[in-house]
Amino acid sequence: MSRIGNKPVEVLSGVTVKLDGQTVSVEGPKGKLSYDVRPEIEVTLDDDGKNLLVNRKGDDRESRAYHGLTRALINNMVIGVKDGYEKKLEVVGVGYVVSLQGDTLQMRVGFANEIHKKVPQGLDVTCPDQTHVVVQGCDKQLVGQFAAEVRAVRKPEPYKGKGVRYQGEHVKIKPGKTAT
Repeated sequence: MSRIGNKPVEVLSGVTVKLDGQTVSVEGPKGKLSYDVRPEIEVTLDDDGKNLLVNRKGDDRESRAYHGLTRALINNMVIGVKDGYEKKLEVVGVGYVVSLQGDTLQMRVGFANEIHKKVPQGLDVTCPDQTHVVVQGCDKQLVGQFAAEVRAVRKPEPYKGKGVRYQGEHVKIKPGKTAT
């Protein structure tokens, strides 16, 4: 029995939810998101409009799997349009620089050429200084995906720790071959 799927999704103040068949649309101050619910799952709004209830139609393995997933995705949508999501990245290394030119993130991270990453629509990317990147948006999946793509350009290496990392991420530094 899904513990997450059985919890109702609280509709926060300032957020409006519309149900149109199998489509859930959520709108708030940070933006608008929609999700097409699988046919095994049924989403209903309670009488006072303060909670969303997610129920499964069957009891087979696939329905149980989508029950908790659907509830979590809808909850992330409600939180995202109200407060938004944010990932912070930092660039560590001598001569490693990031900058924003229009809707393109330019990165010089130790390669012979600059890396250009186009910022997806719906995200707000800023560079407070040359070694930090802040990714903000209402879609949790989109924010995390773009931050992971930027990090994957130059992951932190284990000997000096140079590369792009999440802010606060601990990189375990290995001793070199001379440290025996």
